[in-house]
This record gives sequence, C-alpha cells and structure tokens, in this order.
Amino acid sequence: QVQLVESGGGLVQAGGSLRLSCAASGRTFSNYAMAMGWFRQAPGKEREFVAAVNWSGRSTNYADSVKGRFTISRDNAKNTVYLQMSGLKPEDTAVYYCAARTYWGSRNSVADYDYWGQGTQVTVSS
Repeated sequence: QVQLVESGGGLVQAGGSLRLSCAASGRTFSNYAMAMGWFRQAPGKEREFVAAVNWSGRSTNYADSVKGRFTISRDNAKNTVYLQMSGLKPEDTAVYYCAARTYWGSRNSVADYDYWGQGTQVTVSS
C-alpha cells in the first residue's frame, strides 16, 4: 500500500504563490517507480488533472490551465512531491489531491491513478 499526505494549502490573494507538498510512504511506494500526480476538485465540479511527474522527475505533464504558472517536482530521497503554484487565480480555488500510480503514461485521468491522499484546501481570493 501507499500512503499520501498533502500539506501546504491555505488562503492566498490572487497573483500570489503557494507550494504544496505530498509525503509518500509505504512498501509499495518504496518498491515501485511510482509516477505522481496532482489533481484538484472545486465545489460542484469533477476532479481534474493538474500535473504529473515520472519517477526520475525528468518527464512532466501539465493541464493547459496551469502551464507556465505551476511546476511539479519531486525529491525521491525525501519521498516527497511538490507543486509550486504561482500567479494564482480565483479559479484555482479547489481541494488539491496528490495521487500515485506504478507506471508513467500520457493519459492522466482519475481512473489512471491507484492511490490518493486526503486533499488540502487552496483558496484564492480576488
């Protein structure tokens, strides 16, 4: 099993920045080259893909809505994945979830990921 714990959410003004962290643990995470992703879910909306990174950190994918503003990275020595968010907009307000899977691929739907964290709230005020 894999356990994922997000942190770093909060309230920020439009144009501001936040860095989310996702700490991973578990035997499965240690034994497999897990790809990691970030998703978000706004009230009344479906959960949507934000960004993903492969095991080495050399390959990344981003949703068009966050390209140029968000950066995903990972520190495998710390079993931690980060989402640096800049130029935040009110429409970025959502619960942000960390997710993991055992393979890297170009498709990044909710169904493609096996493990999920509990989420952290990000609120961007105008």
